[in-house]
Amino acid sequence: MFTKTKDNSDTTASSVNPAQDAVKGAANKPTARSAASIICGDMEIHGSITSEGALQIDGLVDGDVAAADITIGASGTVIGEVKAEAVKVKGEVRGSIRARKVELETGAKVHGDILHSSLSIQPNAIFEGQVKHDQDPLKDSAPKPANTEKPASKPAESDAKSTSSAQPSTGGVHNFAPGSSALS
Repeated sequence: MFTKTKDNSDTTASSVNPAQDAVKGAANKPTARSAASIICGDMEIHGSITSEGALQIDGLVDGDVAAADITIGASGTVIGEVKAEAVKVKGEVRGSIRARKVELETGAKVHGDILHSSLSIQPNAIFEGQVKHDQDPLKDSAPKPANTEKPASKPAESDAKSTSSAQPSTGGVHNFAPGSSALS
């Protein structure tokens, strides 16, 4: 049916669709680096996200986020732990951040702890929490929450009349059991 001739029909047939050939070739080759996955400003995700690539968050994520590189845009919010090699915050994070490199840009709001190897905070970034430097912040141990109470020190010697209470201190206001005397 088809025969090979020595005219230019072979070369023109192969060059008719170079775009298709490029797409087929690209599909067969693994990509070294792909574009970032984007969570747009009108998206809400309730659940955890894991990615091996870069992630841009401009919407709301209510859950933990783990990726190689995470950027939380000015309109982005994450409620949960953020874990990556590099984290750039322009929006809001309500939870801990664990990354080798953390950047809080102007306008960022972080309410949680940061465990890092490198930290940069620009002027007018809001940060409430504890910061801890660690050579390997991505290891499995999580940072301690900022609002936990320290364990009570060794109990003081007490007399037989006193009872212990598991209530937190209220800054100078003491609660006494009914019928007990404040004076001993």
